[in-house]
Amino acid sequence: MKSILMIGLGRFGRHMAKKFIENGHEVLAIDSNEERADGAVGFIQQILIGDATEERFMASIGVENFDLAVIAIGENFQTVLEITVLLKDLNCRYVVARATRDVHRKLLLRNGADYVVYAEREVAERLAIKFGADNIFDYVELTPEIGIYEIAVPKPWLGKSMVELSIRNRYHVSVMATKKNEHIFPLPDPHHVFEANESIMVMGSAEALQKLT
Repeated sequence: MKSILMIGLGRFGRHMAKKFIENGHEVLAIDSNEERADGAVGFIQQILIGDATEERFMASIGVENFDLAVIAIGENFQTVLEITVLLKDLNCRYVVARATRDVHRKLLLRNGADYVVYAEREVAERLAIKFGADNIFDYVELTPEIGIYEIAVPKPWLGKSMVELSIRNRYHVSVMATKKNEHIFPLPDPHHVFEANESIMVMGSAEALQKLT
């Protein structure tokens, strides 16, 4: 279990906090808006009303004791930047900040953020990949070059196993899992025979995936 400081309870912050809690982590949330805080009382037990740019207030929380701090504010870059710098000055272990523009992402990383979430861009790129190809059902970017794709089983693979196909050597991708009737089966046996009514999760480059789909 991790202790997480969530700063900002807009839609992005609420969804992220809820998921953390569902996964068994402890969340302390901060928001300057009492109405937003009230809207999250149903699933977040610990909420403070306060200004996260105010040093004395943040120091009193003991931010250095949290495993992770998430700045979920998206509408005011200056505020996000100020909080990022303040958290690092107060020895916060790991800061995740939200950005809406490339230039903001670069500035946040230069000023102490350990990781920057570019939510709108990430969702847009994921949807473009998902809906831009008939046989790609989902996509997760690992690096700008490598991703995990859920795809339909390529027709030449039907009725054959990974051993027969020599997938890694011939296609330069790795099959991470198969999916059938909404059930995921990780690390399939090399002798698993691919069927038309299943999809597969493969890891590889966009170039390698284009050749499959």
